[in-house]
Amino acid sequence: MKQSTTIHTDIPQRLDRLPWGRFHTLVAVSLGITWVLDGLEVTIAGAIASALKASPSLHFTEAEIGLASSFYLAGAVVGALLFGWLTDRLGRKKLFFVTLTLYLLATAATAFSWDFASFCFFRLLTGAGIGGEYAAINSTIQELMPARYRGRVDLAINGTFWVGAAIGAAASIVLLDPQRFAPDVGWRLAFFIGAVLGLFILGLRAFLPESPRWLAIHGRNTEAETIVERLEGEFRASGHTLAELGDAPKLAFAARTHTPLGEVFEAMAHTHRTRSFVGLALMAAQAFFYNAIFFTYALILTRFYGVAPDQVGWHLIPFAIGNVLGPLVLGPLFDTLGRRPMIVATYAASGLALAVAGYLFWQDRLDAHQQTIVWSCVFFVASAAASSAYLTVSEIFPVEIRALAIALFYAFGTALGGVAAPYIFGELIGSGSRFALFAGYLFGAACMIGAAAVALRWGVAAERRPLESVARPLSAREP
Repeated sequence: MKQSTTIHTDIPQRLDRLPWGRFHTLVAVSLGITWVLDGLEVTIAGAIASALKASPSLHFTEAEIGLASSFYLAGAVVGALLFGWLTDRLGRKKLFFVTLTLYLLATAATAFSWDFASFCFFRLLTGAGIGGEYAAINSTIQELMPARYRGRVDLAINGTFWVGAAIGAAASIVLLDPQRFAPDVGWRLAFFIGAVLGLFILGLRAFLPESPRWLAIHGRNTEAETIVERLEGEFRASGHTLAELGDAPKLAFAARTHTPLGEVFEAMAHTHRTRSFVGLALMAAQAFFYNAIFFTYALILTRFYGVAPDQVGWHLIPFAIGNVLGPLVLGPLFDTLGRRPMIVATYAASGLALAVAGYLFWQDRLDAHQQTIVWSCVFFVASAAASSAYLTVSEIFPVEIRALAIALFYAFGTALGGVAAPYIFGELIGSGSRFALFAGYLFGAACMIGAAAVALRWGVAAERRPLESVARPLSAREP
Protein backbone atom coordinates (compact mmCIF):
# COMPACT_ATOMS: atom_id res chain seq x y z
CA MET A 1 0.00 0.00 0.00
CA LYS A 2 1.22 3.49 -0.78
CA GLN A 3 2.63 5.60 2.04
CA SER A 4 2.61 9.39 2.38
CA THR A 5 6.41 9.68 2.54
CA THR A 6 8.16 10.77 -0.65
CA ILE A 7 11.80 9.78 -1.00
CA HIS A 8 14.26 11.60 -3.24
CA THR A 9 17.28 9.50 -4.16
CA ASP A 10 20.14 9.25 -6.62
CA ILE A 11 20.91 5.63 -5.72
CA PRO A 12 20.13 4.23 -9.20
CA GLN A 13 22.51 6.71 -10.84
CA ARG A 14 25.24 5.96 -8.30
CA LEU A 15 24.93 2.21 -8.82
CA ASP A 16 25.08 2.61 -12.60
CA ARG A 17 28.24 4.75 -12.53
CA LEU A 18 30.27 2.14 -10.62
CA PRO A 19 33.08 0.47 -12.58
CA TRP A 20 33.35 -3.29 -12.65
CA GLY A 21 34.93 -4.54 -9.44
CA ARG A 22 35.29 -7.38 -6.97
CA PHE A 23 31.79 -6.69 -5.66
CA HIS A 24 30.21 -7.34 -9.07
CA THR A 25 32.23 -10.52 -9.46
CA LEU A 26 30.93 -11.72 -6.08
CA VAL A 27 27.36 -10.97 -7.17
CA ALA A 28 27.82 -12.85 -10.43
CA VAL A 29 29.38 -15.90 -8.79
CA SER A 30 27.23 -16.26 -5.67
CA LEU A 31 23.95 -15.58 -7.46
CA GLY A 32 24.84 -17.08 -10.82
CA ILE A 33 25.27 -20.47 -9.13
CA THR A 34 21.49 -20.84 -9.52
CA TRP A 35 21.93 -21.67 -13.19
CA VAL A 36 24.81 -24.00 -12.45
CA LEU A 37 22.56 -25.91 -10.05
CA ASP A 38 19.66 -25.99 -12.49
CA GLY A 39 21.92 -27.22 -15.27
CA LEU A 40 23.29 -29.85 -12.92
CA GLU A 41 19.79 -31.03 -11.99
CA VAL A 42 18.52 -31.15 -15.56
CA THR A 43 21.61 -32.94 -16.86
CA ILE A 44 21.64 -35.49 -14.09
CA ALA A 45 17.94 -36.14 -14.65
CA GLY A 46 18.63 -36.71 -18.35
CA ALA A 47 21.84 -38.67 -17.91
CA ILE A 48 20.40 -41.07 -15.35
CA ALA A 49 17.32 -41.82 -17.46
CA SER A 50 18.62 -45.21 -18.51
CA ALA A 51 19.82 -45.93 -14.96
CA LEU A 52 16.31 -45.25 -13.66
CA LYS A 53 14.96 -47.74 -16.20
CA ALA A 54 17.49 -50.33 -15.07
CA SER A 55 17.17 -49.57 -11.34
CA PRO A 56 16.14 -52.73 -9.42
CA SER A 57 13.91 -50.67 -7.11
CA LEU A 58 12.32 -48.25 -9.60
CA HIS A 59 12.16 -49.70 -13.15
CA PHE A 60 10.83 -46.49 -14.73
CA THR A 61 9.46 -46.45 -18.28
CA GLU A 62 10.38 -43.75 -20.84
CA ALA A 63 7.05 -42.04 -20.22
CA GLU A 64 7.56 -42.10 -16.43
CA ILE A 65 11.01 -40.56 -16.82
CA GLY A 66 9.53 -37.80 -18.94
CA LEU A 67 6.70 -37.33 -16.41
CA ALA A 68 9.20 -37.04 -13.54
CA SER A 69 10.93 -34.24 -15.47
CA SER A 70 7.55 -32.58 -15.91
CA PHE A 71 7.07 -32.69 -12.11
CA TYR A 72 10.40 -30.88 -11.71
CA LEU A 73 9.24 -28.18 -14.13
CA ALA A 74 5.81 -27.95 -12.48
CA GLY A 75 7.53 -27.41 -9.13
CA ALA A 76 9.64 -24.69 -10.70
CA VAL A 77 6.46 -22.96 -11.90
CA VAL A 78 4.84 -23.04 -8.45
CA GLY A 79 8.06 -22.01 -6.71
CA ALA A 80 8.61 -19.11 -9.08
CA LEU A 81 5.13 -17.71 -8.46
CA LEU A 82 5.18 -18.10 -4.69
CA PHE A 83 8.71 -16.94 -4.06
CA GLY A 84 8.55 -14.26 -6.76
CA TRP A 85 5.64 -12.62 -4.95
CA LEU A 86 7.47 -12.90 -1.61
CA THR A 87 10.68 -11.49 -3.11
CA ASP A 88 8.96 -8.24 -4.11
CA ARG A 89 7.24 -8.07 -0.73
CA LEU A 90 9.94 -9.20 1.73
CA GLY A 91 13.16 -8.40 -0.11
CA ARG A 92 15.66 -10.04 -2.44
CA LYS A 93 18.20 -11.20 0.13
CA LYS A 94 15.82 -13.10 2.44
CA LEU A 95 14.36 -15.07 -0.41
CA PHE A 96 17.57 -16.13 -2.12
CA PHE A 97 18.54 -17.81 1.16
CA VAL A 98 15.17 -19.51 1.55
CA THR A 99 15.03 -20.82 -2.01
CA LEU A 100 18.58 -22.18 -1.98
CA THR A 101 17.93 -23.99 1.32
CA LEU A 102 14.79 -25.60 -0.10
CA TYR A 103 16.75 -26.77 -3.11
CA LEU A 104 19.52 -28.26 -0.96
CA LEU A 105 17.15 -30.29 1.16
CA ALA A 106 15.00 -31.47 -1.74
CA THR A 107 17.78 -32.58 -4.07
CA ALA A 108 19.45 -34.52 -1.26
CA ALA A 109 16.11 -36.16 -0.43
CA THR A 110 15.74 -37.29 -4.06
CA ALA A 111 18.65 -39.65 -3.51
CA PHE A 112 16.51 -41.59 -1.03
CA SER A 113 13.49 -42.05 -3.35
CA TRP A 114 11.92 -45.48 -2.99
CA ASP A 115 9.27 -45.45 -5.75
CA PHE A 116 7.89 -43.35 -8.61
CA ALA A 117 5.65 -41.21 -6.37
CA SER A 118 8.42 -40.29 -3.91
CA PHE A 119 10.84 -39.52 -6.76
CA CYS A 120 8.30 -37.17 -8.38
CA PHE A 121 7.51 -35.48 -5.07
CA PHE A 122 11.14 -34.70 -4.30
CA ARG A 123 11.70 -33.52 -7.87
CA LEU A 124 8.69 -31.22 -7.44
CA LEU A 125 10.25 -29.65 -4.33
CA THR A 126 13.66 -29.36 -6.01
CA GLY A 127 12.05 -27.54 -8.91
CA ALA A 128 10.22 -25.22 -6.49
CA GLY A 129 13.55 -24.16 -4.99
CA ILE A 130 15.10 -23.52 -8.39
CA GLY A 131 12.02 -21.68 -9.68
CA GLY A 132 12.07 -19.41 -6.64
CA GLU A 133 15.75 -18.76 -7.22
CA TYR A 134 15.05 -17.49 -10.73
CA ALA A 135 12.82 -14.69 -9.45
CA ALA A 136 14.95 -13.64 -6.48
CA ILE A 137 18.26 -13.89 -8.31
CA ASN A 138 17.38 -12.30 -11.65
CA SER A 139 15.85 -9.26 -9.97
CA THR A 140 18.89 -8.83 -7.69
CA ILE A 141 21.40 -9.12 -10.51
CA GLN A 142 19.58 -6.56 -12.64
CA GLU A 143 19.38 -4.08 -9.76
CA LEU A 144 23.04 -4.36 -8.74
CA MET A 145 24.73 -4.40 -12.15
CA PRO A 146 25.69 -1.11 -13.91
CA ALA A 147 23.51 -0.50 -16.98
CA ARG A 148 26.38 -0.73 -19.48
CA TYR A 149 27.25 -4.27 -18.34
CA ARG A 150 23.74 -5.57 -17.68
CA GLY A 151 23.11 -7.44 -20.93
CA ARG A 152 26.38 -9.34 -21.24
CA VAL A 153 26.51 -10.19 -17.54
CA ASP A 154 22.95 -11.49 -17.47
CA LEU A 155 23.51 -13.65 -20.56
CA ALA A 156 26.81 -14.98 -19.25
CA ILE A 157 25.25 -15.88 -15.91
CA ASN A 158 22.30 -17.59 -17.54
CA GLY A 159 24.76 -19.45 -19.72
CA THR A 160 26.39 -20.98 -16.64
CA PHE A 161 23.43 -23.37 -16.65
CA TRP A 162 25.67 -25.35 -18.97
CA VAL A 163 28.61 -25.32 -16.59
CA GLY A 164 26.30 -27.26 -14.30
CA ALA A 165 25.34 -29.41 -17.26
CA ALA A 166 28.98 -30.24 -17.92
CA ILE A 167 29.54 -31.09 -14.24
CA GLY A 168 26.48 -33.34 -14.29
CA ALA A 169 27.60 -35.02 -17.50
CA ALA A 170 31.12 -35.66 -16.18
CA ALA A 171 29.75 -36.96 -12.89
CA SER A 172 27.40 -39.33 -14.71
CA ILE A 173 30.34 -40.92 -16.52
CA VAL A 174 31.82 -41.92 -13.18
CA LEU A 175 28.70 -42.55 -11.11
CA LEU A 176 26.84 -44.58 -13.74
CA ASP A 177 29.80 -46.83 -14.50
CA PRO A 178 28.66 -50.31 -13.38
CA GLN A 179 32.27 -51.20 -12.64
CA ARG A 180 32.35 -48.54 -9.91
CA PHE A 181 28.83 -48.44 -8.49
CA ALA A 182 25.82 -50.74 -8.39
CA PRO A 183 22.93 -49.78 -10.73
CA ASP A 184 20.81 -48.54 -7.82
CA VAL A 185 23.59 -46.57 -6.11
CA GLY A 186 25.28 -44.37 -8.74
CA TRP A 187 22.23 -42.33 -9.69
CA ARG A 188 21.46 -41.71 -6.00
CA LEU A 189 24.95 -40.35 -5.35
CA ALA A 190 24.54 -37.96 -8.30
CA PHE A 191 21.89 -35.95 -6.45
CA PHE A 192 24.28 -35.06 -3.63
CA ILE A 193 26.52 -33.02 -5.96
CA GLY A 194 24.12 -30.07 -6.06
CA ALA A 195 23.66 -30.14 -2.29
CA VAL A 196 27.42 -29.87 -1.74
CA LEU A 197 27.76 -26.96 -4.21
CA GLY A 198 24.79 -25.20 -2.66
CA LEU A 199 26.24 -25.38 0.84
CA PHE A 200 29.37 -23.61 -0.38
CA ILE A 201 27.35 -20.88 -2.08
CA LEU A 202 25.23 -20.23 1.03
CA GLY A 203 28.41 -18.93 2.65
CA LEU A 204 29.22 -16.59 -0.24
CA ARG A 205 25.74 -15.09 -0.27
CA ALA A 206 26.10 -13.98 3.33
CA PHE A 207 28.39 -11.17 2.07
CA LEU A 208 25.84 -9.74 -0.37
CA PRO A 209 23.69 -6.73 0.57
CA GLU A 210 20.00 -6.24 0.01
CA SER A 211 19.17 -4.46 -3.25
CA PRO A 212 19.46 -0.69 -2.55
CA ARG A 213 16.82 -0.06 -5.21
CA TRP A 214 14.37 -2.32 -3.37
CA LEU A 215 15.18 -0.70 -0.02
CA ALA A 216 14.62 2.81 -1.37
CA ILE A 217 11.27 1.94 -2.91
CA HIS A 218 10.15 0.43 0.39
CA GLY A 219 10.94 3.53 2.42
CA ARG A 220 14.28 2.29 3.78
CA ASN A 221 16.42 4.90 2.09
CA THR A 222 18.85 5.26 4.99
CA GLU A 223 19.79 1.58 4.71
CA ALA A 224 20.09 1.92 0.94
CA GLU A 225 22.35 4.98 1.28
CA THR A 226 24.58 3.13 3.74
CA ILE A 227 25.06 0.21 1.34
CA VAL A 228 25.86 2.44 -1.64
CA GLU A 229 28.22 4.64 0.37
CA ARG A 230 30.10 1.53 1.52
CA LEU A 231 30.39 0.27 -2.08
CA GLU A 232 31.61 3.67 -3.30
CA GLY A 233 34.15 3.77 -0.47
CA GLU A 234 35.49 0.34 -1.44
CA PHE A 235 35.92 1.41 -5.07
CA ARG A 236 37.66 4.65 -4.14
CA ALA A 237 39.92 2.79 -1.71
CA SER A 238 40.99 0.46 -4.53
CA GLY A 239 42.03 3.41 -6.71
CA HIS A 240 38.91 4.03 -8.81
CA THR A 241 37.68 7.53 -9.61
CA LEU A 242 33.88 7.66 -9.82
CA ALA A 243 32.23 9.76 -12.50
CA GLU A 244 30.37 12.88 -11.44
CA LEU A 245 26.60 12.59 -11.37
CA GLY A 246 26.08 15.93 -13.11
CA ASP A 247 22.93 17.99 -12.79
CA ALA A 248 20.43 15.17 -13.29
CA PRO A 249 17.62 15.47 -10.71
CA LYS A 250 17.17 12.84 -8.06
CA LEU A 251 14.45 10.26 -8.58
CA ALA A 252 11.34 10.74 -6.46
CA PHE A 253 9.42 7.76 -5.08
CA ALA A 254 6.35 7.44 -2.91
CA ALA A 255 7.52 4.92 -0.31
CA ARG A 256 5.41 1.78 0.00
CA THR A 257 5.50 -1.41 2.02
CA HIS A 258 4.28 -3.50 -0.92
CA THR A 259 2.50 -3.25 -4.25
CA PRO A 260 -1.15 -4.40 -4.26
CA LEU A 261 -1.88 -7.28 -6.64
CA GLY A 262 -4.49 -5.16 -8.37
CA GLU A 263 -1.81 -2.67 -9.31
CA VAL A 264 0.41 -5.50 -10.50
CA PHE A 265 -2.38 -6.75 -12.75
CA GLU A 266 -3.04 -3.25 -14.07
CA ALA A 267 0.65 -2.75 -14.89
CA MET A 268 1.11 -6.06 -16.67
CA ALA A 269 -2.27 -6.48 -18.35
CA HIS A 270 -2.83 -2.88 -19.41
CA THR A 271 0.04 -0.41 -18.95
CA HIS A 272 2.68 -2.84 -20.20
CA ARG A 273 0.42 -5.23 -22.13
CA THR A 274 2.62 -5.34 -25.23
CA ARG A 275 5.73 -5.99 -23.17
CA SER A 276 3.89 -8.80 -21.41
CA PHE A 277 3.11 -10.41 -24.74
CA VAL A 278 6.76 -10.16 -25.81
CA GLY A 279 7.98 -11.70 -22.56
CA LEU A 280 5.49 -14.56 -22.74
CA ALA A 281 6.35 -15.34 -26.37
CA LEU A 282 10.09 -15.42 -25.70
CA MET A 283 9.82 -17.48 -22.52
CA ALA A 284 7.35 -20.05 -23.87
CA ALA A 285 9.28 -20.63 -27.09
CA GLN A 286 12.65 -21.19 -25.44
CA ALA A 287 11.07 -23.35 -22.71
CA PHE A 288 9.60 -25.77 -25.24
CA PHE A 289 12.76 -25.69 -27.35
CA TYR A 290 15.05 -26.61 -24.47
CA ASN A 291 12.89 -28.81 -22.28
CA ALA A 292 11.69 -30.94 -25.19
CA ILE A 293 15.18 -31.69 -26.42
CA PHE A 294 17.52 -31.64 -23.47
CA PHE A 295 15.45 -33.59 -20.94
CA THR A 296 15.19 -36.50 -23.39
CA TYR A 297 18.53 -36.32 -25.20
CA ALA A 298 19.98 -39.23 -23.23
CA LEU A 299 17.02 -41.38 -24.24
CA ILE A 300 17.62 -40.55 -27.92
CA LEU A 301 21.29 -41.50 -27.63
CA THR A 302 20.53 -44.83 -25.98
CA ARG A 303 17.49 -45.80 -28.08
CA PHE A 304 18.44 -44.62 -31.57
CA TYR A 305 22.25 -44.75 -31.42
CA GLY A 306 22.87 -47.55 -28.95
CA VAL A 307 25.00 -45.43 -26.62
CA ALA A 308 25.59 -47.15 -23.26
CA PRO A 309 24.09 -45.28 -20.25
CA ASP A 310 27.49 -44.70 -18.64
CA GLN A 311 28.78 -43.17 -21.91
CA VAL A 312 26.00 -40.61 -22.36
CA GLY A 313 27.98 -38.01 -20.41
CA TRP A 314 30.68 -37.91 -23.09
CA HIS A 315 28.06 -36.68 -25.56
CA LEU A 316 26.57 -34.15 -23.14
CA ILE A 317 29.88 -32.43 -22.35
CA PRO A 318 30.47 -30.92 -25.86
CA PHE A 319 26.77 -30.08 -25.98
CA ALA A 320 27.19 -28.16 -22.71
CA ILE A 321 30.36 -26.43 -23.93
CA GLY A 322 28.52 -25.06 -26.98
CA ASN A 323 25.79 -23.72 -24.71
CA VAL A 324 28.28 -21.99 -22.40
CA LEU A 325 30.23 -20.37 -25.23
CA GLY A 326 27.15 -18.98 -26.99
CA PRO A 327 26.20 -16.35 -24.36
CA LEU A 328 29.87 -15.54 -23.66
CA VAL A 329 30.65 -14.85 -27.33
CA LEU A 330 27.35 -13.28 -28.35
CA GLY A 331 26.49 -11.57 -25.05
CA PRO A 332 28.46 -8.33 -25.59
CA LEU A 333 26.55 -7.77 -28.83
CA PHE A 334 23.32 -7.43 -26.84
CA ASP A 335 24.85 -4.33 -25.23
CA THR A 336 26.43 -2.91 -28.42
CA LEU A 337 24.22 -3.88 -31.38
CA GLY A 338 21.18 -3.83 -29.13
CA ARG A 339 18.55 -6.09 -27.61
CA ARG A 340 16.02 -6.24 -30.44
CA PRO A 341 18.31 -7.14 -33.38
CA MET A 342 20.18 -9.75 -31.36
CA ILE A 343 17.05 -11.37 -29.92
CA VAL A 344 15.49 -11.58 -33.38
CA ALA A 345 18.66 -12.98 -34.93
CA THR A 346 19.31 -15.63 -32.27
CA TYR A 347 15.71 -16.82 -32.04
CA ALA A 348 15.25 -17.06 -35.80
CA ALA A 349 18.62 -18.76 -36.34
CA SER A 350 17.87 -21.27 -33.57
CA GLY A 351 14.56 -22.21 -35.15
CA LEU A 352 16.03 -22.70 -38.61
CA ALA A 353 18.97 -24.69 -37.26
CA LEU A 354 16.64 -26.98 -35.28
CA ALA A 355 14.60 -27.70 -38.40
CA VAL A 356 17.75 -28.67 -40.32
CA ALA A 357 19.06 -30.80 -37.44
CA GLY A 358 15.69 -32.52 -37.14
CA TYR A 359 15.65 -33.32 -40.83
CA LEU A 360 19.12 -34.89 -40.66
CA PHE A 361 17.99 -36.99 -37.69
CA TRP A 362 14.86 -38.12 -39.55
CA GLN A 363 16.90 -39.15 -42.58
CA ASP A 364 19.37 -41.01 -40.33
CA ARG A 365 22.28 -39.08 -41.85
CA LEU A 366 24.23 -38.77 -38.58
CA ASP A 367 25.92 -41.10 -36.13
CA ALA A 368 25.96 -40.35 -32.38
CA HIS A 369 29.11 -38.20 -32.55
CA GLN A 370 27.91 -36.20 -35.55
CA GLN A 371 24.51 -35.71 -33.92
CA THR A 372 26.25 -34.30 -30.85
CA ILE A 373 28.30 -31.87 -32.98
CA VAL A 374 25.17 -30.67 -34.79
CA TRP A 375 23.29 -30.11 -31.53
CA SER A 376 26.28 -28.28 -30.07
CA CYS A 377 26.22 -25.85 -33.01
CA VAL A 378 22.44 -25.36 -32.79
CA PHE A 379 22.55 -24.60 -29.09
CA PHE A 380 25.53 -22.28 -29.34
CA VAL A 381 23.01 -19.81 -30.75
CA ALA A 382 19.94 -21.09 -28.90
CA SER A 383 21.63 -20.65 -25.52
CA ALA A 384 22.08 -16.92 -26.14
CA ALA A 385 18.47 -16.72 -27.33
CA ALA A 386 17.09 -18.47 -24.25
CA SER A 387 19.22 -16.33 -21.92
CA SER A 388 17.93 -13.19 -23.59
CA ALA A 389 14.38 -14.17 -22.66
CA TYR A 390 15.29 -13.99 -18.97
CA LEU A 391 17.17 -10.75 -19.57
CA THR A 392 14.12 -9.26 -21.27
CA VAL A 393 11.50 -10.07 -18.63
CA SER A 394 13.82 -8.95 -15.82
CA GLU A 395 14.47 -5.44 -17.14
CA ILE A 396 11.30 -4.26 -18.93
CA PHE A 397 9.02 -4.04 -15.89
CA PRO A 398 9.05 -1.62 -12.91
CA VAL A 399 11.23 -2.34 -9.89
CA GLU A 400 8.24 -2.88 -7.57
CA ILE A 401 7.03 -5.89 -9.55
CA ARG A 402 10.29 -7.09 -11.12
CA ALA A 403 10.63 -10.38 -9.23
CA LEU A 404 6.95 -11.23 -9.63
CA ALA A 405 7.12 -10.38 -13.34
CA ILE A 406 10.08 -12.73 -13.77
CA ALA A 407 8.15 -15.40 -11.87
CA LEU A 408 4.97 -14.95 -13.88
CA PHE A 409 6.65 -15.16 -17.25
CA TYR A 410 8.87 -18.01 -16.20
CA ALA A 411 5.80 -19.82 -14.83
CA PHE A 412 3.48 -19.19 -17.75
CA GLY A 413 6.25 -19.69 -20.29
CA THR A 414 7.26 -22.97 -18.70
CA ALA A 415 3.65 -24.08 -18.26
CA LEU A 416 2.81 -23.30 -21.87
CA GLY A 417 6.05 -24.37 -23.47
CA GLY A 418 7.90 -26.59 -21.08
CA VAL A 419 6.03 -28.74 -18.57
CA ALA A 420 4.43 -31.07 -21.10
CA ALA A 421 7.40 -31.13 -23.48
CA PRO A 422 9.52 -33.81 -21.74
CA TYR A 423 6.51 -36.12 -21.40
CA ILE A 424 5.47 -35.59 -25.02
CA PHE A 425 8.95 -36.23 -26.33
CA GLY A 426 9.32 -39.19 -23.99
CA GLU A 427 6.27 -40.70 -25.70
CA LEU A 428 7.64 -39.85 -29.15
CA ILE A 429 10.93 -41.53 -28.32
CA GLY A 430 9.08 -44.53 -26.93
CA SER A 431 7.28 -44.90 -30.28
CA GLY A 432 10.63 -45.46 -31.99
CA SER A 433 9.59 -43.23 -34.92
CA ARG A 434 12.21 -40.82 -36.25
CA PHE A 435 9.56 -38.99 -38.24
CA ALA A 436 7.43 -38.41 -35.13
CA LEU A 437 10.42 -36.81 -33.43
CA PHE A 438 11.14 -34.71 -36.53
CA ALA A 439 7.57 -33.39 -36.38
CA GLY A 440 8.17 -32.42 -32.74
CA TYR A 441 11.38 -30.63 -33.69
CA LEU A 442 9.55 -28.71 -36.43
CA PHE A 443 7.02 -27.50 -33.89
CA GLY A 444 9.83 -26.28 -31.64
CA ALA A 445 11.45 -24.52 -34.61
CA ALA A 446 8.17 -22.80 -35.46
CA CYS A 447 7.85 -21.57 -31.86
CA MET A 448 11.30 -19.96 -31.97
CA ILE A 449 10.75 -18.29 -35.34
CA GLY A 450 7.36 -17.00 -34.17
CA ALA A 451 8.97 -15.50 -31.05
CA ALA A 452 11.57 -13.82 -33.28
CA ALA A 453 8.75 -12.17 -35.24
CA VAL A 454 7.17 -10.91 -32.01
CA ALA A 455 10.49 -9.42 -30.85
CA LEU A 456 11.03 -7.78 -34.23
CA ARG A 457 7.69 -6.02 -34.00
CA TRP A 458 7.45 -5.15 -30.29
CA GLY A 459 10.90 -5.67 -28.71
CA VAL A 460 12.23 -3.08 -26.26
CA ALA A 461 15.56 -1.28 -26.78
CA ALA A 462 16.84 -1.57 -23.21
CA GLU A 463 20.57 -1.66 -23.92
CA ARG A 464 22.77 0.63 -21.77
CA ARG A 465 19.73 2.35 -20.25
CA PRO A 466 19.06 2.68 -16.51
CA LEU A 467 16.33 0.33 -15.30
CA GLU A 468 14.20 3.29 -14.21
CA SER A 469 14.41 4.63 -17.78
CA VAL A 470 13.45 1.30 -19.34
CA ALA A 471 10.43 0.96 -17.02
CA ARG A 472 9.27 3.91 -14.88
CA PRO A 473 8.67 2.76 -11.29
CA LEU A 474 5.01 2.52 -10.32
CA SER A 475 5.68 4.68 -7.27
CA ALA A 476 7.64 7.34 -9.18
CA ARG A 477 6.74 10.98 -8.65
CA GLU A 478 7.83 14.15 -10.39
CA PRO A 479 11.16 15.34 -8.85
